[in-house]
Amino acid sequence: MEVVLFYIAASIALTTSILVITRTTASHALIYLIVSLLAVAVIFYLLGAPFAAALEVVIYAGAIMVLFLFVVMMLNLGPSQVAQERRWLEPRMWIGPSILTLILFFEMVYILAGTPALTSGVAVSAKEVGERLFTTYLLGVELAGFLLLAALVGSYHLGRRYMRARREEIG
Repeated sequence: MEVVLFYIAASIALTTSILVITRTTASHALIYLIVSLLAVAVIFYLLGAPFAAALEVVIYAGAIMVLFLFVVMMLNLGPSQVAQERRWLEPRMWIGPSILTLILFFEMVYILAGTPALTSGVAVSAKEVGERLFTTYLLGVELAGFLLLAALVGSYHLGRRYMRARREEIG
C-alpha cells in the first residue's frame, strides 16, 4: 500500500510541477507550486523523513507565500493590474489545486491514522539534525547564513532604488 501512496503523491507532484511551468500568470503558478511542495512533503514522510516533510511545508510552502506577497507589495500594482489579478483568481481557478490538495490530505490522514510503521527508512529526529548541522556541517550553515544575509541586503537596495525611480516618474 505504501507504494501506491508514493505513486499518488509523485504523480501529483509531477502534474503540478508541469502546471507551474505552463501557467502564464504568477498567481496560478504559485498555487500549483504550493500543491507541488505539499506533495513532495508527503513523499518525504513516506520515505521515513518526517522532519524533512515538516521543513518542506513550513519553510518552502510558507516562505514562498511570503516571498510572493512581498514582491506584490513591493511592486505596488496599479488599479488596472489589481482588477486583472482579481479576474485571474476566480473560484473556478481553485478547482484543480483544491482537488489535488484534498487527495494529498486524505492520503496523509490514511498514513497517520491506520498504519503505525509505514516508513521504509530510519526516522531521524530533529535533535540529531540540529547536532549535525551545528557540529559536522557548521561551516556550511554559516556560509548559507552569510549568503542569505547578502541576498537580503541586495534585495533591499534593489527595491529601494526601484521605488525611488518610481516616485520620480510619478511626481
